[in-house]
Amino acid sequence: MFAVVLTFGGVSVPTSYCKADELTAVTPQQKEYFTLWNQCEALTALQDYVTDVTNPNSPNYIKEEDRIATFDMDGTFIGELYPSYFEYNMLEYRALDDSAYHAPEDVMETAQEIRDFVRNGKKLPAHFDMKHAYAAAKAYSGMTLAEFDAYVKAYAQKPANGFTGMTYGESFYKPMLEVFDYLRDNGFTYYVISGSDRFICRTLVESIGIPANRVIGMDVKLHSTGQNTVEGVNYTMGKEEDLVRTDELIIKNLKTNKVLQISQEIGKVPVLSFGNSSGDCAMHNYCMGNKAYKTATFMLVADDDARDHADLAEGARREAKWREAGYHVISMKNDFKTIYGNGVVKTDFQWGDE
Repeated sequence: MFAVVLTFGGVSVPTSYCKADELTAVTPQQKEYFTLWNQCEALTALQDYVTDVTNPNSPNYIKEEDRIATFDMDGTFIGELYPSYFEYNMLEYRALDDSAYHAPEDVMETAQEIRDFVRNGKKLPAHFDMKHAYAAAKAYSGMTLAEFDAYVKAYAQKPANGFTGMTYGESFYKPMLEVFDYLRDNGFTYYVISGSDRFICRTLVESIGIPANRVIGMDVKLHSTGQNTVEGVNYTMGKEEDLVRTDELIIKNLKTNKVLQISQEIGKVPVLSFGNSSGDCAMHNYCMGNKAYKTATFMLVADDDARDHADLAEGARREAKWREAGYHVISMKNDFKTIYGNGVVKTDFQWGDE
């Protein structure tokens, strides 16, 4: 007799004890995946699509090695924590609240703009995504990858502002984690394609079992600790050295940059794509332009202001736009039985010491 442990959305759940000779393999057709979803148009579309393209007798059959799915991260399967992103929140903390760090003036200015946006409703400057990217590159420059990973993990343990019962690092949309399980068991390989820092994304998704080599995001140039300003082609790293972050931004992974990175790093056109914002449209359109296989694209809309912080007018505008573009729409309000899981409650934002 021994315990069987099944994993749903990264959470291990022990079943009843049974004899080894009583165990039989559970196929994707027998397993119940979507326990946290209401039956809805988007879920039906996903299940119908997967059933079709994994059926060897279907004219739309896709070979397993070509079943590539791409997922945006913030606002798609992890909380966007309205009105700011995790990496924005962390930069604000780094520059304005971390007593161990003395931020340069331009980094301080960028962090203050985030704070004024979040707390006072001031508009962010035009092209702020790039301004943030340059400031973030500078703010963490000199950290080894291990030090940066530890810093992200420490910040992720802070309580998520605007909620009780949840840290930043726990703020996954639980129904979307079931999508990962479903696709994995049906032979799909999924990648995270985010505008956020690649190494932040790697740290956050580690807890749900997504390997580091399937994460693509904003990138800064790395150096070895002994390299200084010597180009890598002219320097041989020693075995005692570490890799450190620099302040040199390589790419902000948004819009068409997502497509370029998918092509360069994956080498195949996706057949499934999931996102939540205009920064994901190019990735979706690239998927829909796949000339070899049937495709499907999904946009999640933040339209639940009871269980999450949401701009309902913006959500409605986005839903109309996404439907017109031919994307399937996932409604957080109507399609999810839960968002963050039991015990998580939306509250007012609390400013001051976090």
